[in-house]
Amino acid sequence: MSIPPAVYRERHLLPSILSADFCRLDDEVGLVMDAGVRIIHVDVMDGHFVPNITVGPVVVEAIAPLVHARGGWLSVHLMIERPEAYIEVFAKAGADALSLHVEACPHLYHAVEAIKALGVGAGVALNPGTDVVRVRDVAPYVDYFLVMTVDPGFGGQKMIARALTKVPVLRGMLPENAGIELDGGVNRENIRQVVEAGADWVVAGSALFGASDPRSEAQILRGLMTAPGDV
Repeated sequence: MSIPPAVYRERHLLPSILSADFCRLDDEVGLVMDAGVRIIHVDVMDGHFVPNITVGPVVVEAIAPLVHARGGWLSVHLMIERPEAYIEVFAKAGADALSLHVEACPHLYHAVEAIKALGVGAGVALNPGTDVVRVRDVAPYVDYFLVMTVDPGFGGQKMIARALTKVPVLRGMLPENAGIELDGGVNRENIRQVVEAGADWVVAGSALFGASDPRSEAQILRGLMTAPGDV
């Protein structure tokens, strides 16, 4: 289920299931989608590129029917070594967008082409300490960039606010229809700052699923992303 090109430049809150209760994952996903969420974020970690190990294509395959049946999409963030070797398996599992790290993938052109050939949105992710110059040449070919505002591998970290300065720089490199996603330490206090920096898609994990009522929190965060006068 491909993501329409216009969606990459729309403002979307992306709940990260990394912080969800995996004993009732279907329910958790349903709750936030009931609040109007249309894109679910899946963090894949391998214990090598980042310290933790999380989920694989089996979990993507398990929740994809629920998300797609509700008219939504799955954005899968590959925080793994050799991500290009796993593009096809995650696409077949139901991923609608795949982002891989420039730090883990030396052949970005090939990887981006491989993702797009499968009919999946192609994203490139950057760690907070990575200069945007490393992705300048591939920028015209991606559907979106994922700017990390924490070092990847753990939920619940504090946002590295300086990383927000990459957003306008990337915007100047990207085609008009390409989007910018931001992930790391987003909460009620800073989500408006993130949007004003120029992010289109905003990931929230522990701030959302750690709330007593994730559905209500999703509504609040989505509301904060759109201030009076926004189009």
